[in-house]
Amino acid sequence: MPAALVVKAALITATRDLAPVSDTARLDAELLMSHALGVTRSDLIMRHMHDPVPDRFCALVERRLACEPVAYIIGSQPFWGIDLLVDPAVLIPRGDTETLIAAAVDRLHGHPPARVIDLGTGSGALLLAALHQWPTAQGIGIDRSPAALTVAQANADRLGLAARARLIHADWAEPGWARNLGQFDLVLANPPYVESGAVLDRSVAGYEPPEALFAGADGLDDYRRLIPQLRALLAPDGTAMIEIGWTQGDAVMALARAAGLAAQCHTDLAGRPRAIEIVVEIDQIPQI
Repeated sequence: MPAALVVKAALITATRDLAPVSDTARLDAELLMSHALGVTRSDLIMRHMHDPVPDRFCALVERRLACEPVAYIIGSQPFWGIDLLVDPAVLIPRGDTETLIAAAVDRLHGHPPARVIDLGTGSGALLLAALHQWPTAQGIGIDRSPAALTVAQANADRLGLAARARLIHADWAEPGWARNLGQFDLVLANPPYVESGAVLDRSVAGYEPPEALFAGADGLDDYRRLIPQLRALLAPDGTAMIEIGWTQGDAVMALARAAGLAAQCHTDLAGRPRAIEIVVEIDQIPQI
């Protein structure tokens, strides 16, 4: 990319170059340019289109051409009104996962949770979004990855939520992991749910942590481990919101019912099954 280009022209060139590897080539180019300039995307569009192209922009585009996710390149990702630090130790929070928070807001309307737990917290996305949503709540995030917990702690610190967020190194596959944690009004989880033989996009398969993606031949291994433990974690009127792959709704609800729990499905903005709501008593789920 010629060094003499101004930002507007460089964005056109980068968008053309990125189109074969990204369905959002223009957005990617703008986010990378904003990062290179150290400005927001809105400031870029309003005030910087005729600035000289910063030297580092070309290298950022090259990384995206290698299918590295934009969030890892720029080091952050927005989620439910907060901005989260991310790196390859954690999954990139996705808009689909906001379905869990949206469903919890509807479910708990007028009854904010006092205690929240996020199982497999990663970047802290669900835990910190919940604490941001409900300012009086206290929360715990667990993860089996120390590197992920480091990212989550950094996010809690920078968002001013560390006093209400406790992060614990734990693995729900290990006996006794939840001993002395108590019960929770809201349990959140985005467990691994990808089938071990699935073919994923290069930007996912080549960069995101496989231990946070794959869950056995049918993608259900972690649900089988986790769902039977929910009864002990849920307060009497508590609710769990568990993310699923869009084809897994019936299977995960069957696992919940086999554990003596009531379950219903919530869809994402595209109308696909995305979250399973689980409670202890069937009459706790409102009729719709």
